[in-house]
Amino acid sequence: MPILEVKNLAARYTNSGPEILKNLSFSVEADDFFAVIGPSGAGKSTLIRCINRLVEPTGGEVILYGTDVLKLSSTGLRRLRRNIGMIFQEFNLVDRMSVMDNVLSGRLGYVGSTRSLFKLFPRSDIDRALRILHRVGLLEFVDKRADALSGGQRQRVGIARALMQEPKLLLLDEPTSSLDPKISREVMALVKEIAGEFRVPVLCNIHDVQLATEFCNRILGLQDGMKMFDGTTETMDQQKLDEIYAMEVL
Repeated sequence: MPILEVKNLAARYTNSGPEILKNLSFSVEADDFFAVIGPSGAGKSTLIRCINRLVEPTGGEVILYGTDVLKLSSTGLRRLRRNIGMIFQEFNLVDRMSVMDNVLSGRLGYVGSTRSLFKLFPRSDIDRALRILHRVGLLEFVDKRADALSGGQRQRVGIARALMQEPKLLLLDEPTSSLDPKISREVMALVKEIAGEFRVPVLCNIHDVQLATEFCNRILGLQDGMKMFDGTTETMDQQKLDEIYAMEVL
């Protein structure tokens, strides 16, 4: 049974604006590392952000673990977002805060902003943060400010912060676009390993097709907001890629 079902999803940014997503349907299984590929402007980032309603869809359904995300109240949505970890293109860290404090911010949905402000986190959260930082190779940087880190290290902080939520789904929005090829491969390998260890499915918007085919088991290909391909990585071939990227402007 799929853990995420997207049915006839539609989205536009203004009432009179063009449709960004057009009746898009697909599903994600519990063990999927699912890539979303397509040319610039295809709607990849919009799709990722519709899953947790950072962008409000204009139609369709988003069913996550049996709950229709689009029907939730603001309170229900806040609770649901605890279960959705998100890793961003530009890291979204607080530069002046330490690595540890950035990672602990992943518990904001549980401890509240006031306790977070005074760093009143339970010992269990601190211990978990230390374990995760060790897992992503950053334990020695625990007290460093985020702006003192390299791009690859900053993205590892973002991964650790997402894991602090104990997510049931990880959303990745262009996680490697700010990184060089070697570091991009290391980051994708780390996310895949951790997703397996923590048993959390991944939906990843990614611009690098080679990374998508190397690390992901399923691929969704978008073009102009429409689904052009939905299948296993093994069934993706050059002809299908050419069709997906036919409208790419060089």
